[in-house]
Amino acid sequence: MKRILLLAGAAAIASALPAVAAEGDPIYNYTLIEADIAEADDETVAAWDAQGWVGGDYNRFWWKTEGAFADGDFDEAEVQALYSRYISKYWDAQIGVRYDLEPKGETYGVIGVQGLAPYFFEVDAAAFVSSSGDVSARFEATGELLFTQRLILEPGVSFDLYAEDDPSRQIGSGLSTAEYSAQLRYEFTRELAPYVELAYEKAYGDTADFQRLETGSDDDTIIKVGLRTMF
Repeated sequence: MKRILLLAGAAAIASALPAVAAEGDPIYNYTLIEADIAEADDETVAAWDAQGWVGGDYNRFWWKTEGAFADGDFDEAEVQALYSRYISKYWDAQIGVRYDLEPKGETYGVIGVQGLAPYFFEVDAAAFVSSSGDVSARFEATGELLFTQRLILEPGVSFDLYAEDDPSRQIGSGLSTAEYSAQLRYEFTRELAPYVELAYEKAYGDTADFQRLETGSDDDTIIKVGLRTMF
């Protein structure tokens, strides 16, 4: 199953742009980048979260990357390459590959959906199967509350789930970790917006047990200061 998913993702990505041209779609592109710094566990952490696409109305090539850097080393870093296909109004299905550079090199097959849920919540949900057979999933949702046309509050939630325990990575099965956040940004333009973000991170189940043994706590509150750009 894992080999089929990995091969299917690679084949889909390779055929994405030719498919756009074949259907005669005009080609557009979009990029969103957020970069911030925060104090966490008595160290300064620099993080990024970026994604974008190129393609038409029905077929797109998506890329996504996120990670964190602290004390001269990457705590985590990943990249995704996905073929995205329009399936219904406001929704795309996605399939492709993900590669984790840190905390250890690992390749995953990816299948998911991304789109706009009721009440204008942006949703990104995906399942992952690693080259070693581990199964996990991620769900992210964000919304926007406009105080003015420039001052915007963006609440968000993110959940990570795993099919089985992985003590070597201090991960437990089921709902592993969650982040609840509120980002307040000021858009000088749509392309340039500094922000402050309050994030509450919480571990659950066996993951919480692992974290309590390691750090004495299973949650953390973080204030981030960053910059968002979109083009």
